[in-house]
Amino acid sequence: MMIKNSRLLIIPLGEAGQSLLAGLAASLARVFGMEAGVGEQLPIPGAAWSRRRRQHSSGKVLTVLARIASASSGPRPVLLGVTGVDLFTPGLNFVFGEADPRGRVAVISLARLDSAQAGAPGGSGLLHERALKEAVHELGHVFGLAHCGDPGCIMHFSNSVRDTDRKGPGFCPGCLAELTPGGSVSSPDAQ
Repeated sequence: MMIKNSRLLIIPLGEAGQSLLAGLAASLARVFGMEAGVGEQLPIPGAAWSRRRRQHSSGKVLTVLARIASASSGPRPVLLGVTGVDLFTPGLNFVFGEADPRGRVAVISLARLDSAQAGAPGGSGLLHERALKEAVHELGHVFGLAHCGDPGCIMHFSNSVRDTDRKGPGFCPGCLAELTPGGSVSSPDAQ
């Protein structure tokens, strides 16, 4: 299983709250049963900016993260980029995140998860919950899972922040069985 003996490093891209990232790292370590920490803040790759869309390309961010991961000494870590800028991928208006399983990297954006920007009530606790759901979802892709048809499963595609709020914090039984034949992954709410 790919999760076993993996190390997760969260990479802040541009401005991202350090206290949120530390909490996210601790939560992800519990969920996936792996070592997790927060790395050095990096600038958002300039090549990712699309002047036409006024957003950043998640694919170009993933390319940069994959280069960083492959240059690491020792066992290749799983990298999760976290940014406050709005992300897109061709064919979609925006994405909360994207993953590249081959590169063992993922990125999530807090831009549309933030209550003030998403137009929903809440606060830092809600932002942490949403960020955790999206991080677990994208890391699920890194570890080989596809989107799930169960609207309560964390691997269900979120087309809006309401979809993120509606889905549960954990994997459905089918996704959990596919992810961890040995059962080493827990639910984000089991904290």
